[in-house]
Amino acid sequence: MRRSRRGTTLVTAGTAVLLAALTAVTPASADPVKASKTINDRTAAQIAALQSIKKSLTPAESKVDSTLVVEARKRVQAGTTSALPQVTTGVAVTPQSTTLVDIRAKQYSEDLVNAVRAAGGQIRAVSSENRTVRAEVPLAKLADIAGRGDVARVEQGSDAMTQDLKNKRDTKSRKAAPSKEDKAKEIERRLAEKQVSVQAAVVSESDKAHAAEAARGSFHVTGVGTKLCALSDGVSSLTVSQAAGELPAVDVLAGQAGSGDEGTAMLEILHDIAPNAELGFATAFNGDASFADNIKKLRFQLGCDVIVDDVIYFNESPFQDGIIARAVDAVAADGALYFSSAGNQGNVADGTSGHYEGQFVDSGVGVGKFAGTAHDFNPDPNAKQLYDPLSNFSGDTPVVLHWADPLGQSFNDYDLYLVNSQGNVVTFSQNNQDGAQDPYERINTPSSSTGTRLAVVKYRGEDKYFALSLFGGRFADTNDGLKKYVTPGTTRGHSAANGAISVAAAPAAGALPFDLEPGDPANPKGPYPNAFTSTQKPERFSSDGPRRTFFAPDGSSRPELRQKPDITAADGVTTSVPGFAPFFGTSASAPNAAAIAGLILSGNPTLSPAEVKEALVATAIDVVESGVDNRTGAGIVMADRALAYTGASPQALARAQKPTVVNDADGSAFLKPGTTATVTVPVANNGDGSAASTSVVLTTPAAGVTIAPRSKYYGNIDVGQTVSNTFKVSVPASAGLGSNVRLDARVSYAGSTSPTTNSFTLRVGEPSRDYKTFAYSGAPVAIPDNDPTGASVSLAVSGVGAASNLKFSVDGATCSTADGATTVGIDHTFVGDLVGTLTSPSGKSVTLFSRVGSTGNNICQAVFDDSATRSFSSVTSSDAPFTGSWLGSAPLSSLTTDGADGTWVFKVADVVGSDRGSIRAVTLSVAGWV
Repeated sequence: MRRSRRGTTLVTAGTAVLLAALTAVTPASADPVKASKTINDRTAAQIAALQSIKKSLTPAESKVDSTLVVEARKRVQAGTTSALPQVTTGVAVTPQSTTLVDIRAKQYSEDLVNAVRAAGGQIRAVSSENRTVRAEVPLAKLADIAGRGDVARVEQGSDAMTQDLKNKRDTKSRKAAPSKEDKAKEIERRLAEKQVSVQAAVVSESDKAHAAEAARGSFHVTGVGTKLCALSDGVSSLTVSQAAGELPAVDVLAGQAGSGDEGTAMLEILHDIAPNAELGFATAFNGDASFADNIKKLRFQLGCDVIVDDVIYFNESPFQDGIIARAVDAVAADGALYFSSAGNQGNVADGTSGHYEGQFVDSGVGVGKFAGTAHDFNPDPNAKQLYDPLSNFSGDTPVVLHWADPLGQSFNDYDLYLVNSQGNVVTFSQNNQDGAQDPYERINTPSSSTGTRLAVVKYRGEDKYFALSLFGGRFADTNDGLKKYVTPGTTRGHSAANGAISVAAAPAAGALPFDLEPGDPANPKGPYPNAFTSTQKPERFSSDGPRRTFFAPDGSSRPELRQKPDITAADGVTTSVPGFAPFFGTSASAPNAAAIAGLILSGNPTLSPAEVKEALVATAIDVVESGVDNRTGAGIVMADRALAYTGASPQALARAQKPTVVNDADGSAFLKPGTTATVTVPVANNGDGSAASTSVVLTTPAAGVTIAPRSKYYGNIDVGQTVSNTFKVSVPASAGLGSNVRLDARVSYAGSTSPTTNSFTLRVGEPSRDYKTFAYSGAPVAIPDNDPTGASVSLAVSGVGAASNLKFSVDGATCSTADGATTVGIDHTFVGDLVGTLTSPSGKSVTLFSRVGSTGNNICQAVFDDSATRSFSSVTSSDAPFTGSWLGSAPLSSLTTDGADGTWVFKVADVVGSDRGSIRAVTLSVAGWV
């Protein structure tokens, strides 16, 4: 399992909050104390000490996560935890005494962002839609921020894990996390190695196990016409996989490449199964609000047809769809297919579960000086057990407690304590809930879990249904007589959303090469090189369902019992990415299922998402229990069966390509006022099947412009062929220089993908060879470290009108790689941290550079020009200081369709920590029309 970290310390999740309104609060009032029966005096005394802190919170502290409050007080009040000899808060604090938090606002505003900065905070992410500011903030300033009237609560930064599976007991191979610099150097080394010797592509074993290879051969369907997109940690070595021939171009959401390589491995799986599908990516690892935003951006900005993730945020409720699940439902409602890992948290049938849920049973046993009562796990009315014991191999494991109150409306106050066999409280979560907070508590187990057990305490309120879950451990009987209590239903969060298809795992090839815990039964093997059959066993770690929910997204009552997981797909597959060969976990199974869905859509593009899901479910191989079950859903999905079920056939994909112009009057390559030009429109068929009876209708909304003829017949266009035809375009004499002539090309042919439409904008006039320059001449602007809001400079353009061409230069008098150089255009150590964008007065933006350049320092005398021959995305640290003529990540020409006069903005964001620099000198050069 991979968990989000800062440095080498696990950053704990944003736990539930304490008070939303900035009004005076009275001390929390507990239910009456009852006689202690099974919790010993030491435990009771330590819980009482923690509850004393809870009762003493100021109004502002009541809006801050309880562990943050205790950690902050420890640093200024020596006696805060003197009665708690072994307790830890789990709060990750930097040497500068800052910590990562999510500030949940009643209403998002730039004023709040500026206030966080004024308090010494460094912005990590902002989400106006989800009213969240994520920032690294001094511990001593948290209460000040929480005291603002527009702040609902301050939580520990929400954290997540991917669902790949690693052997957490393998200490020999475990090394200290490499530095950012070491990672960058390793990627450059691998890239150089691939460029020298390109080896044969690694193909995932799932291609045969799911009969996808055979299906592509039989149905001649390859993913053409679909776009498959992934969300995970990052795609750090994407360029290496591309250089090795493992991946084609990938559409990465600007500034959202993330860090790590599980995303790269997922993309390789998608590409192996559906090799001609387009690919896209965005990170899910910058907080829950950013994850939700990126889900929507993949659909609504990048146009992804199938989206898959392998991430779970620990604060996701099992009982109500939160912001991530609502984002999933939003893209599903728009027609996207969404796949998500069911999880690796185990199941009851295999004895691997670390999950318990049920109605709170008041034990009648008082806990501490102020508390209410502890839950009785033992269903026997004649016996009590106030703890659920952890196995000895559940160390360093997130543990979450949720109960059945609506999000942001919890009137019932529950707390969570981890106790060792001596009765010492090891860690805790005891946020205040009084009607304006989430029903949620979160802790992290210590590195050794031997003898530890969990207690759920109802501090105040009603007996509610609750869920207690470990992420990477399990409950187990103890030698001192405690029994484990587990129930089905560990899968949760957005994977259990109605709009998501939740995917369990079964091995494609070899068995998981280690025991989940010592003494476990053997792990199952897969069928490779053969295909799955009904005798296949699922992975023993795969999370079980079903998922019980109680509330609609708005918090109103809406009980449901959702069948989850939905389906099963292969894991234990090979990719070319180090650390993911083999690749185990539902992180691997989810992209296999998503890729098969891509093949289904490619072979029958008119299918609705519901019909694609029906095909997957109806044709799945039933395994384990007969019929749909709570471990494997409908069974293992198979590409050949699904394509046969949907009547898949090779589809043509004929699209108009960029036209060329020959002016009939002077032979130039331009439209001119009062003239007619011959415009050639190519049509390319990049599909799997022939485009029969192809025709093109060419129209324009430009006033006074005529096109003759309106349509032309192109005939049959074979796979891979391009056919061209000509049209006459006449421009009126009144047309202004630089005015737009938009050509709308509608290509019709026999097939489900018909018609396709493309638009091309031609300009009237000939581009001027003279450029006007507009330089930034102000003081250097510091680029904030690890802050996506970045730094900007403005360039006022006037006297140009319509632009024909643009060049953007990062200037400098003398170029060097020196730290803090004052004679370069952008001084910055580790240019690979930077994302640079240029925005026109109309609000359109292009990305010039994004996370390239590795450890190299400074950009100087670098010109971004659409006529350049080398892309800036190809640079390595050896090119520093980065000079010369470059193609940007996107063409500057896309900014010329609107008027050039007005304010242009150049922004540079540093999206990774620890390096700094400034914008010093830049120039925008603009050419008009003649």
